[in-house]
Amino acid sequence: MKRRLLLAGGIAGAATLSGCAGPQLAQYAAEKPVLDLRSYFNGTLDAYGVFTDRSGAVVKRFTVVMRCSWNGDDGVLDEAFTYSDGSTQTRVWRMKHLGQGRFSGTADDLVGEARGEQQGNAFRWGYTLRQPVGERTYELQFDDWMYLMNERVMLNKATMSKFGIRLGEVTLSFVKRSGGA
Repeated sequence: MKRRLLLAGGIAGAATLSGCAGPQLAQYAAEKPVLDLRSYFNGTLDAYGVFTDRSGAVVKRFTVVMRCSWNGDDGVLDEAFTYSDGSTQTRVWRMKHLGQGRFSGTADDLVGEARGEQQGNAFRWGYTLRQPVGERTYELQFDDWMYLMNERVMLNKATMSKFGIRLGEVTLSFVKRSGGA
């Protein structure tokens, strides 16, 4: 029992320290171009991404077509994924602008609610996602960072973890279609 407590305490301590060591959103407050999340995620976007494991090896490639719209402070981001193995998946985010650069979101495969904040050209988003792997489904925590590069391109890097242990990363680029169509 004592050994389990020590192990659990060590894992919790490492997770706490790793959380403090990362970048803070405020350091991007002066970066340009300034991201307006509701404007950028409005219309149709294409995304291209990879999932890498802990060693950095690409495990899966994917593309996403996103159809996004907002009605005031309420948004819908409808994502259609196509994976390199031919499988497909959809996720519909229901977003809410909470004011002062803060957002919340839900989706059918989320546990609870996602919370995010935007400053300068960056958006940080945290959530727990139910992710199927083989015959099982895991609840994975995502620390998701997006950086607006120009009016059409945004880069996204998300770290996946479970119990504070980093499992891998998702890296993708969003490209907004000309005219939003």
